[in-house]
Amino acid sequence: MRIAWLVWLVRHFNAYGYSQGLLRAAIGTGAVLVTAALVWFALHRNRPLAVTAAGLTSALGIGWLAFH
Repeated sequence: MRIAWLVWLVRHFNAYGYSQGLLRAAIGTGAVLVTAALVWFALHRNRPLAVTAAGLTSALGIGWLAFH
C-alpha cells in the first residue's frame, strides 16, 4: 500500500499545487499529510525518528506546494 501510494504521488506530482486553486490545494495538502502519516507508521518503532521524518515530510511537502 505504501509503495502504491508513493507511485501514485509521483505520477501526479505536478497536479496539486496551491497556485492551481483551492480544491487542488486541499487535495495536495491532504496527499502530503497522508504521506507523512505513512512515514510515521513505517517508522513507528523508533518514535524520535518517526516524529522527525513525518515532520520533515510535512514541512517539505507543504513548502513545495506553496512555491510550486
